[in-house]
Amino acid sequence: MSEKSDELHWRETYFILFPHDQRPNLEQVTAAISAANARFQLKNPAADDDGLFASLLVESPEDHAAVEISYEVGDAITEQTLEWAQQLQDQLAPEQIQDLIRADARLDIAHFERVQAGAPESTDAPSPFFGDEFDEDEDEGFEMLDPTCMLTVVDTLSQLTQGLAFDPASGEIVA
Repeated sequence: MSEKSDELHWRETYFILFPHDQRPNLEQVTAAISAANARFQLKNPAADDDGLFASLLVESPEDHAAVEISYEVGDAITEQTLEWAQQLQDQLAPEQIQDLIRADARLDIAHFERVQAGAPESTDAPSPFFGDEFDEDEDEGFEMLDPTCMLTVVDTLSQLTQGLAFDPASGEIVA
């Protein structure tokens, strides 16, 4: 598949939740992701004026996938994590609840599938916030999506930030 005739179609988004003082710098993120899988191509790296991570595109041509990572911080993140802590209090260990309550920053990890340009896009793509399921049979333009790239990035960044990986579609912390 030629990249020039390809398109990226969003499939799912995961969050890494952590305190803002654990925000890594761009060099740490690129080194950790490169070490996790040498096949990944890192593009469009961005940092703030202090060199702290802002965003990055990770492509995995062999998996026909890409992951876009961006840093978010602020009151909206704090409110959302407190809401999730309340919703998940019966399912999580006390330490995880405390980690969620302390989280005021997150990395948004959007997973994309690289498909041939012009392939039909599903009209019922999964929502990152409402738990919709992606139905492979109803989307003939897409091959089976290999989640290796996304899972590797999520695991690597969870370890780097000592944060919690959260799948908003399922409403679960992912170990």
